[in-house]
Amino acid sequence: MMTQRRINSLIKQFFAILFLVFMLLPFFLVLINALKPRIEIIKNPMALPHALSLANFTKAWVTMKFGTVLMNTAYITAFSQILLIVFGAMLSYMLVRWDFKANKVIFTVLICAMIIPFQSLMIPFVSIFGKLGLMNSRTALIFFYMGFGMPMTTFMYHGFMKGISREMEEAALIDGCSHFYCFWKIVFPNLKPITTTILIVNILWIWNDFLLPSLVLIKDKNRTIPLSTFYFFGEYTAELGLAMAALILSVLPVVVIYLFLQKQIVTGVMDGAIK
Repeated sequence: MMTQRRINSLIKQFFAILFLVFMLLPFFLVLINALKPRIEIIKNPMALPHALSLANFTKAWVTMKFGTVLMNTAYITAFSQILLIVFGAMLSYMLVRWDFKANKVIFTVLICAMIIPFQSLMIPFVSIFGKLGLMNSRTALIFFYMGFGMPMTTFMYHGFMKGISREMEEAALIDGCSHFYCFWKIVFPNLKPITTTILIVNILWIWNDFLLPSLVLIKDKNRTIPLSTFYFFGEYTAELGLAMAALILSVLPVVVIYLFLQKQIVTGVMDGAIK
């Protein structure tokens, strides 16, 4: 005879599975419709395809120039991450470890910058960058992301770095180690948990951002995945299968990244929370 604990466990499992099905149903519908021609979608969008066909994916890849926009997005995201991690960690180290009078002012300014919405700054920024001839530049967009992402990155590093012991650093400095070498060889390796967390947050933000690229990147060859998907949907709204295929192509890279790095992602988030 089943115990009350066993019954409660089965009920929880049932609702967990039900919730999983509920969450995955939209993705399943998008996938099966991406594998069907337009006439089948109109007849019954809930039905499975009569025959599997990758024609929509092939056409969407070519029409969107997906290889180009994928490389653009990867380039912008990767270099933005490198700059944010390097300069955010070094700035946090200076604010925490060096006793300058201006440190509190700098940190306060960074915190205040987190409160300012981007929408209130985008027109002046675009106007200034346009006068400098930096519009439609992927490199300029990277510096945009560096500027807007630095306050949050520094704030997260700052809180984590306070919990790192100074003994090893002081011993290294006494032995003649420079502050630069001490930071990269002793301090930065201890920042791995929070670095992983920052990477996750910033990758999701930059990879999926639409507003900033839509203001800076004008030419087709410089578009990112969200921007290219937006224009593609506007042009091929009636081609439902093609639109669904483009949607899957746009989210697939992030899913692949998560599947490969899920262990590091979970470990980084847990370690950062415990710390």
